[in-house]
Amino acid sequence: MDPHKIPIESSLDLHAFAPRDIPSVVDEYIRAAHERGLKEVRLIHGRGKGVQRGIVQATLEKHALVEEFWDAAESHLGATIAVIVSTPNAQLPTPK
Repeated sequence: MDPHKIPIESSLDLHAFAPRDIPSVVDEYIRAAHERGLKEVRLIHGRGKGVQRGIVQATLEKHALVEEFWDAAESHLGATIAVIVSTPNAQLPTPK
């Protein structure tokens, strides 16, 4: 199966992805957003039981390019806002 091309914009809707794919999708999206110079992104994971929210936030918690993150208040726990570090050439480990 060919990889999906995701436009790198200020938000990403994760509803189309299986929970098992969320960590790698979020990782690659944050890396690409950093390369494009975005300072803040919105990850839309939905409310439901909170499974995808937990996966997203666990991924952001350990991501070297994420300065901080929080629940988007207006989404009632359906989205997370992440602030991306502004270091232009941050050294990152190669994705697995």
